Amino acid sequence: MALYREQGIVLRTVKLGEADRIVTLVTAGHGKLRAVAKGVRRTKSRFGARVEPLSHVALLCYEGRNLDTITQAEALEQFRPVREDLGRLSRGLCLLEVVDAVVQEGDDDPRLYQMLLGALRALAAGETPLLVPAFFWKLLAQQGFRPSLDACASCGAQGDVEALEAFDPGEGGVLCRTCRRGTRITPAAVALLRRILGGDLVAVLAEGASPAGAELEHLATRAIEYHLERRLRVPGLLA
Repeated sequence: MALYREQGIVLRTVKLGEADRIVTLVTAGHGKLRAVAKGVRRTKSRFGARVEPLSHVALLCYEGRNLDTITQAEALEQFRPVREDLGRLSRGLCLLEVVDAVVQEGDDDPRLYQMLLGALRALAAGETPLLVPAFFWKLLAQQGFRPSLDACASCGAQGDVEALEAFDPGEGGVLCRTCRRGTRITPAAVALLRRILGGDLVAVLAEGASPAGAELEHLATRAIEYHLERRLRVPGLLA
Protein backbone atom coordinates (compact mmCIF):
# COMPACT_ATOMS: atom_id res chain seq x y z
CA MET A 1 0.00 0.00 0.00
CA ALA A 2 1.29 3.46 -0.96
CA LEU A 3 2.60 5.84 1.70
CA TYR A 4 2.13 9.56 1.28
CA ARG A 5 2.75 12.77 3.21
CA GLU A 6 0.07 15.40 3.63
CA GLN A 7 -0.77 18.56 5.56
CA GLY A 8 -4.27 19.26 6.81
CA ILE A 9 -6.57 20.84 9.36
CA VAL A 10 -8.62 18.52 11.56
CA LEU A 11 -12.34 19.22 11.19
CA ARG A 12 -13.77 16.54 13.48
CA THR A 13 -13.13 13.10 14.94
CA VAL A 14 -15.37 10.11 15.61
CA LYS A 15 -14.68 7.17 17.92
CA LEU A 16 -13.92 3.86 16.23
CA GLY A 17 -13.76 0.69 18.29
CA GLU A 18 -12.09 0.85 21.70
CA ALA A 19 -8.99 2.90 20.93
CA ASP A 20 -9.16 4.39 17.43
CA ARG A 21 -10.68 7.48 15.84
CA ILE A 22 -11.79 8.38 12.35
CA VAL A 23 -10.29 11.82 11.65
CA THR A 24 -11.82 14.13 9.03
CA LEU A 25 -9.49 16.77 7.62
CA VAL A 26 -9.33 19.31 4.84
CA THR A 27 -5.89 18.85 3.26
CA ALA A 28 -3.52 20.56 0.86
CA GLY A 29 -3.37 17.75 -1.69
CA HIS A 30 -6.23 15.31 -1.07
CA GLY A 31 -9.09 17.72 -0.39
CA LYS A 32 -11.47 16.59 2.33
CA LEU A 33 -10.09 13.34 3.69
CA ARG A 34 -11.16 10.75 6.25
CA ALA A 35 -8.49 8.54 7.79
CA VAL A 36 -8.12 6.21 10.78
CA ALA A 37 -5.80 7.20 13.64
CA LYS A 38 -5.11 3.94 15.45
CA GLY A 39 -4.73 3.83 19.21
CA VAL A 40 -5.10 7.58 19.73
CA ARG A 41 -7.63 7.18 22.55
CA ARG A 42 -5.10 5.29 24.68
CA THR A 43 -3.41 7.38 27.38
CA LYS A 44 0.03 6.45 26.02
CA SER A 45 -0.76 7.40 22.43
CA ARG A 46 2.13 9.22 20.76
CA PHE A 47 0.01 11.63 18.76
CA GLY A 48 -3.57 11.55 20.08
CA ALA A 49 -3.66 15.25 21.03
CA ARG A 50 -2.22 16.22 17.65
CA VAL A 51 -5.27 15.05 15.70
CA GLU A 52 -7.94 16.94 17.62
CA PRO A 53 -10.22 19.52 15.86
CA LEU A 54 -8.55 22.88 15.19
CA SER A 55 -5.12 21.26 14.76
CA HIS A 56 -2.97 22.00 11.72
CA VAL A 57 -0.88 18.87 11.22
CA ALA A 58 1.67 17.19 8.98
CA LEU A 59 0.75 13.57 8.39
CA LEU A 60 2.25 10.35 7.11
CA CYS A 61 -0.52 8.08 5.82
CA TYR A 62 -0.88 4.88 3.89
CA GLU A 63 -3.68 4.17 1.50
CA GLY A 64 -6.36 1.69 2.50
CA ARG A 65 -9.17 0.00 0.63
CA ASN A 66 -11.91 2.02 2.34
CA LEU A 67 -10.12 4.43 4.69
CA ASP A 68 -6.50 5.54 4.78
CA THR A 69 -4.51 5.17 8.01
CA ILE A 70 -2.51 7.89 9.77
CA THR A 71 0.82 6.46 10.92
CA GLN A 72 2.51 9.69 12.02
CA ALA A 73 1.23 13.14 12.95
CA GLU A 74 3.25 16.27 13.70
CA ALA A 75 1.60 19.40 15.08
CA LEU A 76 2.29 22.45 12.94
CA GLU A 77 -0.12 24.91 14.59
CA GLN A 78 -2.53 24.45 17.48
CA PHE A 79 -4.08 27.97 17.38
CA ARG A 80 -3.86 28.33 21.16
CA PRO A 81 -5.32 31.89 21.25
CA VAL A 82 -8.45 30.44 19.61
CA ARG A 83 -8.66 27.47 21.97
CA GLU A 84 -8.19 29.62 25.06
CA ASP A 85 -10.90 32.20 24.29
CA LEU A 86 -14.52 31.04 24.34
CA GLY A 87 -15.71 33.54 21.75
CA ARG A 88 -12.94 32.76 19.31
CA LEU A 89 -13.26 29.04 19.98
CA SER A 90 -16.96 29.16 19.02
CA ARG A 91 -16.10 31.00 15.81
CA GLY A 92 -13.32 28.57 14.99
CA LEU A 93 -15.56 25.55 15.53
CA CYS A 94 -18.19 27.19 13.35
CA LEU A 95 -15.65 27.49 10.52
CA LEU A 96 -14.83 23.79 10.88
CA GLU A 97 -18.50 22.80 10.94
CA VAL A 98 -19.33 24.73 7.79
CA VAL A 99 -16.33 23.44 5.83
CA ASP A 100 -17.14 19.88 6.89
CA ALA A 101 -20.80 20.28 5.88
CA VAL A 102 -20.32 22.16 2.60
CA VAL A 103 -17.25 20.47 1.14
CA GLN A 104 -17.60 17.01 -0.39
CA GLU A 105 -15.15 14.25 0.46
CA GLY A 106 -12.42 14.01 -2.16
CA ASP A 107 -12.81 17.60 -3.36
CA ASP A 108 -9.14 18.30 -4.09
CA ASP A 109 -9.24 22.08 -4.58
CA PRO A 110 -6.23 23.33 -2.53
CA ARG A 111 -7.92 26.72 -2.12
CA LEU A 112 -10.24 25.19 0.49
CA TYR A 113 -7.30 24.28 2.70
CA GLN A 114 -5.64 27.67 2.18
CA MET A 115 -8.91 29.53 2.89
CA LEU A 116 -9.49 27.73 6.18
CA LEU A 117 -5.85 27.97 7.26
CA GLY A 118 -5.83 31.70 6.55
CA ALA A 119 -9.08 32.22 8.45
CA LEU A 120 -7.82 30.33 11.54
CA ARG A 121 -4.55 32.26 11.51
CA ALA A 122 -6.45 35.54 11.32
CA LEU A 123 -8.74 34.43 14.16
CA ALA A 124 -5.71 33.51 16.28
CA ALA A 125 -4.18 36.93 15.58
CA GLY A 126 -7.17 38.79 17.01
CA GLU A 127 -10.89 39.46 16.89
CA THR A 128 -12.09 40.54 13.45
CA PRO A 129 -15.86 41.21 13.35
CA LEU A 130 -16.41 40.13 9.75
CA LEU A 131 -14.03 37.17 9.60
CA VAL A 132 -16.60 34.38 9.93
CA PRO A 133 -19.35 35.85 7.72
CA ALA A 134 -16.76 36.85 5.09
CA PHE A 135 -15.47 33.26 5.14
CA PHE A 136 -19.03 31.98 4.65
CA TRP A 137 -19.55 34.21 1.60
CA LYS A 138 -16.19 33.29 0.09
CA LEU A 139 -16.82 29.58 0.66
CA LEU A 140 -20.27 29.74 -0.94
CA ALA A 141 -18.81 31.55 -3.95
CA GLN A 142 -15.98 29.02 -4.21
CA GLN A 143 -18.52 26.17 -4.16
CA GLY A 144 -20.54 27.69 -7.01
CA PHE A 145 -23.14 29.65 -5.00
CA ARG A 146 -21.85 33.18 -5.54
CA PRO A 147 -24.81 35.52 -4.97
CA SER A 148 -26.01 37.88 -7.67
CA LEU A 149 -25.15 41.42 -6.50
CA ASP A 150 -25.16 43.57 -9.64
CA ALA A 151 -28.73 42.95 -10.82
CA CYS A 152 -31.99 41.60 -9.47
CA ALA A 153 -31.62 37.82 -9.11
CA SER A 154 -35.28 37.34 -10.10
CA CYS A 155 -36.01 39.68 -13.04
CA GLY A 156 -32.50 40.75 -13.99
CA ALA A 157 -33.21 44.45 -13.66
CA GLN A 158 -30.00 46.49 -13.52
CA GLY A 159 -29.54 49.34 -11.07
CA ASP A 160 -27.33 50.90 -8.45
CA VAL A 161 -27.28 49.61 -4.87
CA GLU A 162 -30.21 51.83 -3.87
CA ALA A 163 -32.45 49.92 -6.31
CA LEU A 164 -31.66 46.54 -4.68
CA GLU A 165 -33.71 46.21 -1.50
CA ALA A 166 -33.81 42.56 -0.39
CA PHE A 167 -31.77 39.37 -0.28
CA ASP A 168 -33.15 35.86 -0.78
CA PRO A 169 -30.79 32.84 -0.87
CA GLY A 170 -33.44 30.82 -2.69
CA GLU A 171 -33.41 33.34 -5.54
CA GLY A 172 -29.64 33.47 -5.49
CA GLY A 173 -28.96 37.05 -4.47
CA VAL A 174 -30.32 40.57 -4.19
CA LEU A 175 -33.78 41.59 -5.40
CA CYS A 176 -35.28 44.82 -6.67
CA ARG A 177 -38.31 46.60 -5.17
CA THR A 178 -40.75 44.85 -7.54
CA CYS A 179 -39.43 41.34 -6.79
CA ARG A 180 -38.62 42.04 -3.14
CA ARG A 181 -38.95 39.14 -0.68
CA GLY A 182 -36.72 37.46 1.84
CA THR A 183 -34.69 39.78 4.07
CA ARG A 184 -34.36 43.52 3.64
CA ILE A 185 -30.82 44.65 2.81
CA THR A 186 -29.41 48.16 2.90
CA PRO A 187 -27.27 49.73 0.17
CA ALA A 188 -24.32 49.78 2.57
CA ALA A 189 -24.56 46.01 3.12
CA VAL A 190 -24.77 45.34 -0.64
CA ALA A 191 -21.70 47.50 -1.18
CA LEU A 192 -19.82 45.71 1.61
CA LEU A 193 -20.65 42.28 0.22
CA ARG A 194 -19.46 43.39 -3.21
CA ARG A 195 -16.14 44.34 -1.62
CA ILE A 196 -15.82 40.98 0.18
CA LEU A 197 -16.38 39.03 -3.03
CA GLY A 198 -14.62 41.51 -5.28
CA GLY A 199 -11.05 41.35 -4.01
CA ASP A 200 -11.09 43.87 -1.15
CA LEU A 201 -11.29 41.32 1.66
CA VAL A 202 -8.09 42.33 3.47
CA ALA A 203 -9.26 45.94 3.82
CA VAL A 204 -12.74 44.81 4.92
CA LEU A 205 -11.33 42.58 7.67
CA ALA A 206 -9.22 45.45 8.98
CA GLU A 207 -12.32 47.58 9.56
CA GLY A 208 -14.29 47.61 12.79
CA ALA A 209 -17.86 46.61 13.47
CA SER A 210 -20.61 48.42 11.56
CA PRO A 211 -24.38 48.14 10.99
CA ALA A 212 -23.71 46.85 7.45
CA GLY A 213 -21.39 44.22 8.86
CA ALA A 214 -24.06 43.10 11.33
CA GLU A 215 -26.49 42.72 8.42
CA LEU A 216 -24.03 40.55 6.54
CA GLU A 217 -23.49 38.33 9.61
CA HIS A 218 -27.21 37.56 9.71
CA LEU A 219 -27.47 37.08 5.94
CA ALA A 220 -24.36 34.87 5.83
CA THR A 221 -25.90 32.53 8.38
CA ARG A 222 -29.19 32.43 6.46
CA ALA A 223 -27.39 31.68 3.19
CA ILE A 224 -25.24 28.92 4.69
CA GLU A 225 -28.18 27.30 6.48
CA TYR A 226 -30.29 27.48 3.31
CA HIS A 227 -27.67 25.55 1.35
CA LEU A 228 -27.03 23.10 4.21
CA GLU A 229 -30.79 22.65 4.73
CA ARG A 230 -30.29 22.71 8.52
CA ARG A 231 -29.35 25.03 11.37
CA LEU A 232 -25.74 25.43 12.42
CA ARG A 233 -24.93 23.41 15.54
CA VAL A 234 -22.57 25.92 17.21
CA PRO A 235 -24.93 27.71 19.64
CA GLY A 236 -25.32 31.44 19.97
CA LEU A 237 -23.14 32.33 16.99
CA LEU A 238 -24.21 34.69 14.23
CA ALA A 239 -27.84 34.47 15.35
